[in-house]
Amino acid sequence: MDSDTLDALVAAPQHHKLLFENESVRVLDTRIGPGETTALHTHCWAGTLYVLSWSDFVRRDGNGMVILDSRIMSAVLPGTALWSAPLPPHTLENVGNAELRVIAVELKR
Repeated sequence: MDSDTLDALVAAPQHHKLLFENESVRVLDTRIGPGETTALHTHCWAGTLYVLSWSDFVRRDGNGMVILDSRIMSAVLPGTALWSAPLPPHTLENVGNAELRVIAVELKR
């Protein structure tokens, strides 16, 4: 697969909605319900993540290896903003009891 077909909006559209895009930024609304797992996808730009609701999750790389399990870190409170580097191919499984909802402002370069 090439990078265009792995783009979050193409590969996992049921979990990523485009809110705004221009030549400088792309704003995504990401929603992953309890028990849901995204399709394999990427985020090729770094950006700010604004947490609207939190749930524990497991992020796996393209080979299915766990690269992050949020259960071993402190929970992030709604209203928190975080920085995210570009993310290579991954899936994200919501292993918690609530919806994970994040607004991502990706900075195009």
